[in-house]
Amino acid sequence: MRKKVTPLLEKGLEENPSLFLIDLDISSSNHIRVIIDGDEGVKVEDCMAISRAIEHNLDREEEDFSLEVLSAGVSEPLKLVRQYQKNLGRTLKVKTEDETLEGKLAEVNDEGLTLQWKAREPKPVGKGKVTVQKEAIVPYQNIVEAKVMVTF
Repeated sequence: MRKKVTPLLEKGLEENPSLFLIDLDISSSNHIRVIIDGDEGVKVEDCMAISRAIEHNLDREEEDFSLEVLSAGVSEPLKLVRQYQKNLGRTLKVKTEDETLEGKLAEVNDEGLTLQWKAREPKPVGKGKVTVQKEAIVPYQNIVEAKVMVTF
């Protein structure tokens, strides 16, 4: 089934280059689950177009299947560099094996990302605290999970 679905999915994504695949899962009972994201977000119409690209080219007489096409949810962790690029300027919570960082996504490149945040630290001399600008460069291979923090 994957051999039939993958080219249909790729053709559907080619028709809208701002969309990209996050996950394709096909269960043993032929439940096809496609998760997509887009550089400018994903509209219901986008999900419908991808669904049609797959469903209209599979024969239900040949194989029984169910199909679900959805957008990557807000609570879903980021998986692809393209998702990080899309979220530049937003607040991210990044877990590594050693620590959890939360800050503004300031930069994205092929190796990793840069987070920036402000922290209150004791003054070097005297009493009280001072606000300092912090920055961390996190390589992708060190990221266990990264999520966009939604603020209201």
